[in-house]
Amino acid sequence: MKQLFTLIVLLLTVTLSAQETKKHSFSVEKDILWASPKGYDLTMDIYTPNTEKATYPVLIIYHGGGWLINNKSIMDEMSQYIASHSEYVVCNVNYRLLTANNNTTNMNEIIEDALGAVLWTKENISKYKGNPNAIAVTGDSAGGHLAAMVVNAKDNISETGFEAGKLSFTPSYLPPNKTLEELKTSDALAVQAAVLSYPAVDIYAAALGDGVNGFESKSNFFWQMGEAEARGIFGKDINVKDNPNYYKICSPIYTIPKKSDRKLPPQFCHVGSKDQTTTPESIKAYVAKLEENGQSVEYWVYEGRNHAYLDSGSNEFLGNSFEKDAIEPIHKIINFLDKVFYP
Repeated sequence: MKQLFTLIVLLLTVTLSAQETKKHSFSVEKDILWASPKGYDLTMDIYTPNTEKATYPVLIIYHGGGWLINNKSIMDEMSQYIASHSEYVVCNVNYRLLTANNNTTNMNEIIEDALGAVLWTKENISKYKGNPNAIAVTGDSAGGHLAAMVVNAKDNISETGFEAGKLSFTPSYLPPNKTLEELKTSDALAVQAAVLSYPAVDIYAAALGDGVNGFESKSNFFWQMGEAEARGIFGKDINVKDNPNYYKICSPIYTIPKKSDRKLPPQFCHVGSKDQTTTPESIKAYVAKLEENGQSVEYWVYEGRNHAYLDSGSNEFLGNSFEKDAIEPIHKIINFLDKVFYP
């Protein structure tokens, strides 16, 4: 039995090593301006594998950081690794943080940036050998929240957005000469797969906290890290106790449709067993809700890993490093995507 276990471990090690060495070059175009909502420039980096295919499926990445810190650079190593070890065009996206425009950006506007990035990508990605009809979205932590909202909220779009309490979304980018109604009719925001890496799935619960110390309070260290004053994420006149519908419409766990109403694309959710920021329990609850509604989902827990294990570089506070902690999960992500796009 011991010999068999040793053989299995050896085979897994050899397989992973083979995956790591199967590498090719890629081309990258940095800081492509894709939208300027309220005068705030949003950019993305696009990576194209150099494997001589005519076209590739596309993976859109939203970075994490509690909607208050970081930018697309935190996903640079992941983007480079996927572009050099698989056959996907990678779009590494910047979106507005809550701190943008003098700390006046609201949560719904960040979701609108995520939706807009999908529309821009579909409109332009063929220039980079991407297939606009083969799109996957992914993100970690806050970025996982945005990827989930792209999947769940794609039909909840209108020109009014969150004005007058309508609680729908107006994407930050709209293709020229197309109305939102035309985009809805043509299913322009549809994606074919989603990978949610330790996603934040319940904005409502996070804002409630323990009744005193919720996400919007100064006890949330992300506000301090973002060098911003803590505030309501929908503006000064909206709070979680009086306006729970604002928070729930922006929370993936409350916006999952039943399969009989709308079939979602296949999803893969994963989290570290030691994650205290987006806990395995919270991700498992989201997976259970997807399954309850008849949606397709895979789930994986990485033993011993903390939060943010896909981030570039090293994080001494969390005990993570990209080389040590990200490679295995990235290959599992690639394998999941390959089942969808290269069956």
